Amino acid sequence: MSKTVKIHDLVFEPYVKNRVIQKRIKEIAIALKGEFGDKKPIFLAILNGSFVFAADLTRVCDFEHEVSFIKLTSYEGTTSTGKVTTQIGLQEDLTGRDVIILEDIIDTGTTIYTFLPTLKKTNPKSISVVSLLSKPSALKYPLSINHIGFEIPNKFVVGYGLDYNGLGRNLKDIYQLKEG
Repeated sequence: MSKTVKIHDLVFEPYVKNRVIQKRIKEIAIALKGEFGDKKPIFLAILNGSFVFAADLTRVCDFEHEVSFIKLTSYEGTTSTGKVTTQIGLQEDLTGRDVIILEDIIDTGTTIYTFLPTLKKTNPKSISVVSLLSKPSALKYPLSINHIGFEIPNKFVVGYGLDYNGLGRNLKDIYQLKEG
């Protein structure tokens, strides 16, 4: 892993290496196969941040599944705005389907908490939430997260699909905001 990276006006330091991320993704895939291996679920990836996680996870899930995307936003700069905007909506009929939501990070929980009632109106058979990262100390809503890649402290992170004002998604590792 390289040393610090500068994105816009902020400096980030190495936090989680890609090889560690990939190992954890394989563990999540094994768990999902145990739960959904015979059910042909649909993975619903929340854009933009989860696209890298969704691609890597779905490639190692060796059971039948579909993949779709929805674009929800709630971030501006390094903080959540508290307001969720749907920019690309659901296209699939989810009635009677097992839906696995894929998130890059759940910090305040605003995005998922706001989206779940809309998703439930589509009458899925089940809803599971899988997030690469979770910040339990930042959570503001009661949420059931079925699988978490890594629990992290309430620090701002970039890389592996996560961004700071549009940049940094391409970094293969995860970096955290450098203090001081």
